[in-house]
Amino acid sequence: MAGPTTNTIPEPAFETVGPVAGLRWFVFALFFIFGGITSLNDVLIPKLKGLFTLSYHEAMLVQSAFFAAYFIVSLPAAMIVQRLGYLRTASIGLLTMMAGCLLFVPASGSGTFGLFLVALFVLGSGIAIVQVVANPLVSMLGAPATAHSRLTFAQAFNSLGTTLFPLAGSVLILGSLATVDPATLSGASLTAYRSEETRTIVHTYFGLAAALLVIAGVVWMGRGRLRETLVRESILQAFTLLRRPRFAFGTAGIFLYVGAEVAIGSLIVNYLMQADVLGLGAEEAGHHIAFYWGGALVGRFIGAYLLRLISPAKVLVAAATLAVLMILLSANTSGVISGWSLLAVGLTNAIMFPTIFSLASEGLGPRAAEGSGIICMAIVGGAIVPLLTGRAADLTTLRLALAVPAACYVLIAGFGLYCRRYPSEAVPATAA
Repeated sequence: MAGPTTNTIPEPAFETVGPVAGLRWFVFALFFIFGGITSLNDVLIPKLKGLFTLSYHEAMLVQSAFFAAYFIVSLPAAMIVQRLGYLRTASIGLLTMMAGCLLFVPASGSGTFGLFLVALFVLGSGIAIVQVVANPLVSMLGAPATAHSRLTFAQAFNSLGTTLFPLAGSVLILGSLATVDPATLSGASLTAYRSEETRTIVHTYFGLAAALLVIAGVVWMGRGRLRETLVRESILQAFTLLRRPRFAFGTAGIFLYVGAEVAIGSLIVNYLMQADVLGLGAEEAGHHIAFYWGGALVGRFIGAYLLRLISPAKVLVAAATLAVLMILLSANTSGVISGWSLLAVGLTNAIMFPTIFSLASEGLGPRAAEGSGIICMAIVGGAIVPLLTGRAADLTTLRLALAVPAACYVLIAGFGLYCRRYPSEAVPATAA
């Protein structure tokens, strides 16, 4: 087996105060938090789809509102990091997440789908800020040669959150899935019904808001753990990084990966409820989301080890190819095989985000925050690909709609092959 490619990340532009290991565990906790809250969207979609009698395409606006925030907020977040530092920016992100959670209160009171989308956009904005901080920070808190493995290990905590949160969310939110057909109501009675049925959502997110306030306070008090060399550059300067072919291809890879992962996660409850798949009820199907994200959890702990032994590009090609095969198997079978092969795509997803991110980011050095901002903008794939998949499902079937994420994984395999052919991009970190 070939060894991992050499990581060319220079020393970070900061010094740590106290043990590095303790700071790493703090960053791992951030991955757990924003991963878990993001995965609750998969539970919200069937709830809101039923209450507002939405098509699949319309229901995917939940993901579009949430992930559009990455495109709008990520690069400004990188600029905030440059001016205020990593930990202060993380505090801002956590407080923005708290504000998004609190906006579910007026959204429920109004019984209006559009206000839920506003709340999701604000929540997504906060998570985007935290993610711009977390990804480069964990990459730089240790030896450059093990950055791929370390980011994969951090993503395992993200997967732990995406595994546990839907379990609780299925009970709290889907456990009270509407028993009355909203199509039979109108006017004030319909608004009142929707407000009543969405109280479970309010209670869930209000509890999250309280927890985020506490965590933001802890982060702020620990802001002195990093002594950083702050820089001030034009926000447009970050786009010059796209002149690097590998960085540009990797950014596209993040767009495709997040889009494919979110599209499958968003539809999996409705997919498993189909009579020719597993024929489950809504709450039980919601519990199965944990297997999808739990596969990524297990795979990331395994991947953190394998990436120390095998070239990251080879691992990426193998994972993307296996994802395509699992989707094809699911779409062309029925019953248990169809359901569990689609759930197994979660395992193949395990190493993709951290591996694509670190392969694309090699050599950025002091421009790591800018690079993270650009790459996190590409997470907008989670807004666009699910929307296309939902539209395909409305026009055809859920099975045929899986062709959209399958095509994404094919292109991701192409990025892995590109990195195998060009194992390094020897461009100075300060080059435009």
